Amino acid sequence: MEQGKTTGIFDAEGLQISGMKIGGLQRVSFIDYPGEICAVVFCQGCNFRCSYCHNPELVNPVLYTECNPEAEILSFLEKRVGRLDAVTVTGGEPTIQKDLPSFLAWLKCRGYLVKLDTNGSMPVVLKQLIGEKLVDYIAMDIKGPLEKYGEITRVPFSPDDIQETIQLIMNSGLKYEFRTTVVDSLLTEEDLLAVGRLISGARRYVLQPFVSSKVLDIRYLNAKPIPMEILEKIRIKLEKNMDSVILRHQE
Repeated sequence: MEQGKTTGIFDAEGLQISGMKIGGLQRVSFIDYPGEICAVVFCQGCNFRCSYCHNPELVNPVLYTECNPEAEILSFLEKRVGRLDAVTVTGGEPTIQKDLPSFLAWLKCRGYLVKLDTNGSMPVVLKQLIGEKLVDYIAMDIKGPLEKYGEITRVPFSPDDIQETIQLIMNSGLKYEFRTTVVDSLLTEEDLLAVGRLISGARRYVLQPFVSSKVLDIRYLNAKPIPMEILEKIRIKLEKNMDSVILRHQE
């Protein structure tokens, strides 16, 4: 991943805008957008502070780094039109970027499918993106049951916003998935079943066992992953209330 800084981006009409903070670019991925070959744009900055976050350089301002000029990222995406199918916009948290709609419009005008990764904290922004047809696939991280969000995210949050985003996604008509990173010391089986009730009827729910590598809080560097056989038993229970529940190893 090539590291980044604040960029100016050109919108669909070719007018320069500013404010998108791009923390990195992965030039090709075969896994970030299911069924499509994509590039991955990493937005810098997040309004959550999850201890186990595996992209601390996108969350902690102390770790932000300089990067390629904006023109290099845009030029790369321009040249890959017709070669790449899609662009995944992730973070950090993309929906806190004020110029996200213009950036996504720039991508859509070039024929890219757009996948958005979000923590679900900004339903007003997401509603705009859906209404303007700027996204094709949404992946929402659900940290745990609502009563544990404060403990996990370590910031004030609105449970109403999380629930509104879930309903927006499920009623959007778009492809989507919900996903939870399962940290053994934070989430119990009952917690995961509570998440299942929160998203009952969902098309796709992904359980990702936490893998210790880079983390925001170094106390999680030695955390052990939950055994897959335990997750499989939970997966079977969850699948009774939704279309598909899968286990996915974090990369």
